[in-house]
Amino acid sequence: MTATLPSAPTGTPDTSGRDRLAVRLLLISTFVVILNETVMGVALPHLMTDLAIPASTAQWVTTAFMLTMAVVIPVTGFLIQRLTTRATFLTAMGLFSAGTLICALAPGFAVLIAGRVVQASGTAIMLPLLMTTVMTVTPPASRGRTMGNISIVISVAPALGPTISGLVLSALPWRWLFVLVLPVALGALALGAVRMPNLTDPRTARVDVPSVVLSAFAFGGLVYGLSGLGAAATTGVATSTWISLGVGVVGLVVFVLRQLRLQRVDDALLDLRTFSTPAFAISVGVMAISMMSLFGTLILVPLFAQVVLGLDALQTGLLLLPGGLLMGLLAPSVGRAYDRFGPRVLLVPGAVVVSAGAWAFTLLTETSSPWLLLVAHVVLSAGLALMFTPLFTSALGSLPGNLYSHGSAVVGTVQQVAGAAGTALFVTVLTAQAATLARGGSSAVEATAGGAHVAFLVGAGISLLAIPAAFLVRGGGQGGHGGPDEHGAPVQDEVVAEPV
Repeated sequence: MTATLPSAPTGTPDTSGRDRLAVRLLLISTFVVILNETVMGVALPHLMTDLAIPASTAQWVTTAFMLTMAVVIPVTGFLIQRLTTRATFLTAMGLFSAGTLICALAPGFAVLIAGRVVQASGTAIMLPLLMTTVMTVTPPASRGRTMGNISIVISVAPALGPTISGLVLSALPWRWLFVLVLPVALGALALGAVRMPNLTDPRTARVDVPSVVLSAFAFGGLVYGLSGLGAAATTGVATSTWISLGVGVVGLVVFVLRQLRLQRVDDALLDLRTFSTPAFAISVGVMAISMMSLFGTLILVPLFAQVVLGLDALQTGLLLLPGGLLMGLLAPSVGRAYDRFGPRVLLVPGAVVVSAGAWAFTLLTETSSPWLLLVAHVVLSAGLALMFTPLFTSALGSLPGNLYSHGSAVVGTVQQVAGAAGTALFVTVLTAQAATLARGGSSAVEATAGGAHVAFLVGAGISLLAIPAAFLVRGGGQGGHGGPDEHGAPVQDEVVAEPV
């Protein structure tokens, strides 16, 4: 059974305004919820002091968030098809608001983690909902402009998290990171309850419970195991980490095999026919490399700035601010350029600039000026800004309408796993090399600088892989057509809404 992309109702004069309102509300709400994925990184020392917990325990405020995202996102393709747009939005923002309140009032660490899990459950639903809605209501010829706004949400929000956290923590306790967000979340929830339209027609869909369980073991096991690699790099990898990675790999294989069987009758939890479209598969591969660079850098740069260069949390946050702002400022222009020229003219230079920024990080030493770190981060951010919008648009625009929700779920899942992999890789290499140097008599600062140098070298080498891959990405869904359907025939997008 092949579902057709719903068209906007004819004879309704405010249809385009309704669609623009929906997308803008989703953009603002998604920015707020994604921001919380990285906002706690700078707050870890404050949590350790206030709650009397070690670093290995405190890092779970971020790990639990990523872990929950990885488990919930694969299920969102089913939820978006089954529920109305308004119901899905209210579920997502309701969960996020409830989780934020729990975190703000948490009397101890266990309740704080519970709140982060509830927060992440809402966040995991919001991102695929935004992507699916944009692909549904935006004409193909104008998708680059709107997807540019989405790239602000996906790339700039995580980058600004440490900056905002540093600013808040310089004057207020860590609970205010949640107290300040709560009114915004509740406001978005109330506005969505009143104004969010239903843009799609839900269809009856059966949830395959074994697939849900398998996805939890697969993606949860992988993210937990990868996080454990980074956390245990100094003391050796725990047996539980290897078990988690093994469970994740086996679970992923079984999950994929089950989805391949279920999609023959259009009943898969996560339809993998998305990867039969070359533009989608290649774009997602390049996206994974880019996300590894982004999240690996976000974890390594603050550590280098504070431990090696001696900067405080506020200075570190401000150091990351120009790169995050640059990504936000470039995104709309990149989207318009995509609509006009297609992806390759942006992706190839972007991949080269990302690699240049990655190699610039390898020049850092314990005697380097913070300005060199700032310049390297700005260059990397500029390259990523050139890449994210074309990658998102080419990937999802190459799919038929009935696979938009599944494609969005795949993109979100890849982001989480790639982010966890990048974080684990960078931290593992840094700590392993630093431990080796420390045993050789190096000081703590020298050892950390040497470990960061090797980690940056590994990251720079990985960045080179994106350059040849960028030449292979083709535009998806331009000229008024979506991607091929499951039988290989082109699908015409039936949309009439104006661009946002």
